[in-house]
This record gives sequence, structure tokens and C-alpha cells, in this order.
Amino acid sequence: MSAAPEREHMSSIDTAWLRMDRPYNLMMITSVMVFEDRLTLDALRQTIATLFLSHRRFKQKPVHHAGGFYWETDPHFTLNSHVRRIGLAGNGGKKELEELVSDLMSTPLDPSKPLWQYYLVEDYQGGSALIGRIHHCYADGIALIHVLLSMTTMSPTEQVTHTPIPTALPKHRRNAEHKGEGGIFELLFHPLEAVDNAVKAGQHLLEEGMEVVRHAPDLPGYAKQGVGLLSEAAKLLVMADDPSTLFKGKPGVSKRVAWIEPLPLAEVKAIGKALNCSINDVLLSCVAGALRAYLADQGECVEGLEIRATVPVNLRPLDKAHNLGNFFGLVFLTLPIGIEDPLTRLFEVKERMEQLKGSYQAILALGLLGTLGLSPKIVQASAIKILSKKATAVMTNVPGPQMPLYFAGAKVREMMFWVPQSGSIGMGVSILTYNGFVQFGLITDSNMVDDPESVISRFGREFENLLLTTIMEPWGETLDTDA
Repeated sequence: MSAAPEREHMSSIDTAWLRMDRPYNLMMITSVMVFEDRLTLDALRQTIATLFLSHRRFKQKPVHHAGGFYWETDPHFTLNSHVRRIGLAGNGGKKELEELVSDLMSTPLDPSKPLWQYYLVEDYQGGSALIGRIHHCYADGIALIHVLLSMTTMSPTEQVTHTPIPTALPKHRRNAEHKGEGGIFELLFHPLEAVDNAVKAGQHLLEEGMEVVRHAPDLPGYAKQGVGLLSEAAKLLVMADDPSTLFKGKPGVSKRVAWIEPLPLAEVKAIGKALNCSINDVLLSCVAGALRAYLADQGECVEGLEIRATVPVNLRPLDKAHNLGNFFGLVFLTLPIGIEDPLTRLFEVKERMEQLKGSYQAILALGLLGTLGLSPKIVQASAIKILSKKATAVMTNVPGPQMPLYFAGAKVREMMFWVPQSGSIGMGVSILTYNGFVQFGLITDSNMVDDPESVISRFGREFENLLLTTIMEPWGETLDTDA
């Protein structure tokens, strides 16, 4: 008799993400890396075998047994089933790559195997492209970025060898640009600035758990945090559904993706410095402007319109960085689509981000996911259906390394990613900074927007409008001209 496969319990939060899969919204995190150099299939497979698979979780698959879901080692695991070569149709350009990524994002992973795959396009724009698909139940975006960065180097000749997974990246692979500001790893693990205080308080609650009874002197502090959580829960319960727009509707199976040429990060920083706003404020206001412009061109009334986006917030402590799994919450950000003036819209976004300070939404969302993972599947489905009606999009902003990276000896020119949408949400906006540039990516449901390029192409224009308006505004002595 053969030995039983190695098995371990799946956490309730990871279980919730696994059970969130629907044919019309697959719970996959998809990434694309474009290389200046040619990447061979042999080099890719060697890197995956020695570094990616150093995490034993990636040789495991979710299985259901009495008592819930488990991670079970696949006894028939072969690398060839997960790392493949693939070609592009037509001229093999950006449009064809976007179509391929769209098709893969609309195709389920094989549940009989570990739920991840890499596809190598060996010949793309003089270099290569790599498409990755990983089910969300394996890890959140922050954990997967840790995995990705641990497979990269800062020169084409440097070799990455497997060592026990550290709690932080080696010093030579941290962000060299932000001197005095901490490395990229510390930056990634700093929660969204607008909810920093509540995140710290919520992490304390999560870590203490039932141990609160042992801290009698601290009970007033715990009570205050508990009241904050209850208040946030009450707000969530009475929150109205998002208004009906072209971005809302009944989702279908087909998803479409697009991305644009990167924007210079220095220019975004200059605008933020001049207007005393964060980079996040600037980028999110451009997103709101692009969505407004698209809806207006389609004949929709946009005056006074507001829509919500769910924004992931990292809750993972730095010393838990090496762990896979999911440990993040969500906050609801209301985007002022109805404001036409770029500056007015920017300052309104800034104010709304400020209003999120002290919010317990992220902690509440994490706790809710854990609870739903322990609940019957029908209860989870009903809850997700209700919550997804309260938002129109998922928006993710990740600060990446600000120096060029090399993967298996090939220089990474661009990188992009997309997170899945849950329930009836049909749009996702991804923002990633890498090597001095800002990359915008968009995923839409074909039933709602079948041409995401017509939306995302407006992001750059909105930034130019903001830049021009800032320059032309009669600021007098108030504008920081050095910026």
C-alpha cells in the first residue's frame, strides 16, 4: 500500500478565498513580466524548481475531506504540467499578448493539480514575456510579491540560490532608491497610510484574541477598539448599494485586460509634493477622472456620481512576511466621479483618504472572511453577494522596487498584475510602481465593458490634465516651484 499524501488544515480565510470561485469570477491573481532579453524555458523551469518550489505549498492542492478543506501534497506533481511554453497569435504584439492574458484569466485552473501555472512567450518584442496564474487561496498579493522578489537579482550574472526563507529580503535586494526610508520590503509591509492607526490597533486585537482576559488593566483600551469595530460593522450594514452604471451588471465568463505605457514616477511625485498630496491621492484621482470621462463619452450622466472601490490593506506583520496564505483586509473608498475639475477632484480624494484614518473596516473584513470560511458555503455565497453590490471596482496599488531587476538572467522591463473580483464586481484597477515608472492595468467583464483599452487609455490623459491644471493655476507663492 502506498503512503497517504501529506496533508494539513487550510485556514478559514484561505478556505473563504477557495470557495469564492465562480465561473464568472475566478479567484486567480494573474501577473505579467516583460523582459528585454530572451528567457529560455530551461532557465525558467530551473528557477521555478529551485526557488518557487522551495515553498512546499506550491506542490500541494486543496482537497475536501470530512471536517473541511486541507492542503494535500500532489503525489503526481510534475513541473511540466505547470510551466509551459506558449505562442501569440497574429503579429505577436501587445494586443495579442493582452488577448492571451484575457483568455487565460477567463479559464479555470485544473483542480486535480496544484492551482498555479506559468506560461512563457519566448519571442515578444525582442525579448520574452511571462504570464503567471496563482489561485488566491495560496497567498495574497503581498506574500506573492515576496516570492517574486526572492527569485530576482540586481544583475544578470548574479545567482540566486535557495536558502531558508528569511523574514525580510536580503539587503542587496531591498529598494536602493529610498535612502533613509527603509527598503522595498518594509515599504510593502507598511499598511495603507490612511488606515495605519486602526491597523495597528486591529493587529493588537487579532494577536491577543481571547488573551484579553489576562490584561484587565488594558480593558478600557480594548473596549474602545471593540466599540470602533461595532461602529464600523453598523456602517457596513446600512451602506447603500453602489449606483447602476455601465461598470455594474451581471458578470459573465469572459474577462478582458489592458495596460498602458508607464508614467514617470518622478512626475507623479512632483505633483504630489507641489500640492501636498500623496502619490496615492494623485493616482486615485486620475483613475476617478478616467472613469468619469469614459462614462460621459458613453452618454451616462456623471454629475454628482460617486462609486466605491474596495482597496486591499496589508495586515501582515513584517516578521510574518515569509508566510504564504492571506492576511489582508479591505476598505471602501468612495471615488468622486462627479467632479470634473482635476484639482478639486484630487483634493476631494485626499480628504476622503484622510477620513479613512482610524477606520476599522480592514480588520472587520479580515475577521468576516475568517468567519465565512468556517460557515456553510451557502452562507458565504449570500454574504459575498450582498457585499459585492456595495462596490463597483477593486483597486490595488503596490509599490514595487525602484531599480531594474533580473529574473533568470533576463532584465525585467515591465511588470503588471491583476487581482480577482468577487461576487458581482466586474472591474479591477491595478497600479504598480517599478524602476521609476507607474504602470496602470485594468480588467473588465466583457458583459459590462468589452474594450478596457478605451477606459485605461484615459488614465494618462487625466494625469496630463492634472499636470497642466497645476502649472496654469495662479498659485502665487503657495506652489512649491522646486517640485
